[in-house]
Amino acid sequence: MHLNQALFASCPKGLELLLADELRALGAENVRETRAGVEFAGTLETAYRACLWSRLASRILMPLKEFPARTPEELYDAVRTIRWDEHLAPDGTLAVDFTVTASQITHSHYAALKVKDAIVDQLREQHGVRPSVDTARPDVRINVYLHRDQAILSLDLSAESLHRRGYRAQAVEAPLKENLAAAILLRANWPTIAKDGGTLVDLMCGSGTLLIEAALMAADAAPGLNRNYFGFLYWRQHDAAMWQRLVDEANDRFDAGMTQLPPIHGYDMDTRAVRIAQDNIRRAGFENRIGVTQRTLAESTPEPGKPGLVIVNPPYGERLGETADLPALYAELGTQLKTHFDGWRAAIFTGNPDLGKNMGLRAQRYHVLWNGAIECRLLHFEIGEQWAVQERAPRPLEISAGMQMFENRLRKDFKHFGRWARRQDVFAYRLYDADLHEYNLAVDIYESDKRFVHVQEYEAPDTIDPRKAQTRLREALAVIPQVLEIPPEQMFFKQRRRQKGGTQYEKQDETGEFHEVREGPCQFLVNFTDYLDTGLFLDHRITRTMVGELAKNKRFLNLFGYTGTATVHAALAGASASATVDMSYTYLDWAQRNFKLNGMDANAMNSCRRTCWNGSRKTGGAVTI
Repeated sequence: MHLNQALFASCPKGLELLLADELRALGAENVRETRAGVEFAGTLETAYRACLWSRLASRILMPLKEFPARTPEELYDAVRTIRWDEHLAPDGTLAVDFTVTASQITHSHYAALKVKDAIVDQLREQHGVRPSVDTARPDVRINVYLHRDQAILSLDLSAESLHRRGYRAQAVEAPLKENLAAAILLRANWPTIAKDGGTLVDLMCGSGTLLIEAALMAADAAPGLNRNYFGFLYWRQHDAAMWQRLVDEANDRFDAGMTQLPPIHGYDMDTRAVRIAQDNIRRAGFENRIGVTQRTLAESTPEPGKPGLVIVNPPYGERLGETADLPALYAELGTQLKTHFDGWRAAIFTGNPDLGKNMGLRAQRYHVLWNGAIECRLLHFEIGEQWAVQERAPRPLEISAGMQMFENRLRKDFKHFGRWARRQDVFAYRLYDADLHEYNLAVDIYESDKRFVHVQEYEAPDTIDPRKAQTRLREALAVIPQVLEIPPEQMFFKQRRRQKGGTQYEKQDETGEFHEVREGPCQFLVNFTDYLDTGLFLDHRITRTMVGELAKNKRFLNLFGYTGTATVHAALAGASASATVDMSYTYLDWAQRNFKLNGMDANAMNSCRRTCWNGSRKTGGAVTI
């Protein structure tokens, strides 16, 4: 590696300035912010330090070559000019991530395959053996960015996103990514408060991410110290001695920092969240150093200690569908701060800053941060009488004529379709599909062990006033649980936007929570939180039934099989054999779980197999039963 190697650090939107400052502190030179991250230069040690110590970066990339790639053939030839045996063992493993914009090559999956082929062909010709693809933990991960026919090919030194610190085994709904949590704490000036011995309290701690990131900062702990995998560990130019020296140095700093750790406390009303937070804290190495207890917001008062920072990430209605109750929640939060935390600072992170007006406190300043695609505000408060504003009761949601019309329509639909579903033995169906154009929603009912409701808002066109659209959404989300007789936590809300590439199938959450729902003789697993869709396309029910009627004693091939629901219908109807093919291992795993749920375990006659090729965040495979 060159003494002054060009490097690149990617990060979530809005963190570029903070990341640039962080990299300079780690010894980076020629630091320059870009739209997608930060360009910088440094030695191999600088790159290692960035992987180990960056709290904000998502990935650290080391560019190997920049070249024109107007065609797949030109791309293939350019990749072959790199001496790959200097980076990868001929019998090692690799993966390729490929992103393309505004170029003549438009298919990122095919382009990734060409890159893989170029590397494999070169090594096989030179050494007689070839590397294999491992999308989970490859020896070397290649990153290619193609923009306007100009490609940058890099080694991904992080291999998997650096926000994955290694301590979070479980999460609650709508968790913060660790690097966003770190940015919130940095913007709230927590390192200075901690150095002065101030206490940190999180009144809605969820799975404990803010608490753990605060402890990592206060203890001078490297955020990557708990990780056991980086993209350079099996790279052929890896300097193991240098890396071990940096890890030993980080361990020494952590041991010293633990003696200076200030009090850190978290509260949450959810017993499951408290249990998950405690487990994550233990995995992060802060057991008995961070306290987490079950408390309602009204019961949340300071523990003994020097006043410091109150930090809260309250719900704001984008993902949890609790819009109608939120003004009262923010008002209660403001009351607790004014009553019990006089002299403290507070930082409130919200995607709906108008809700902050219900707190009865005047924010001194705010920062714009992005939680995925959601533009958010970090509101900063000094808690004291001089910053209080006149108390006002949260304004109730007025029942408009449109809201009453939507409620009447929903009640009528629920009565009609509910009766139909019971007669037809249907347990998952669409109740409402933008029947009133002012309320542009799809409302689906899933009858499982409980009644669950999946609500999707179709993105409003630019001609619609966003404030009116938001008001109508609030009205609808207030009405739906009442009409369908469910608590708000059994309603799940998402927004459907025009999809680009594979965004429809990307993860939106990481709860891993599945529910069983019946369809005729079949049982299926659905997930309401982690993806845009639930794993069961309701509009395909008639087609799946028809497949079952036609499949008896026939061999059945299910292409683009998704979660294998059509295959289940075919198999239970007596298909002699079936094969389910999909590009995604995630959905193939889901399909196998559906097979097992329906008693379709693989055996000698019905074997399971997988094949794959790697593309831009996609894998491919096949399951045969």
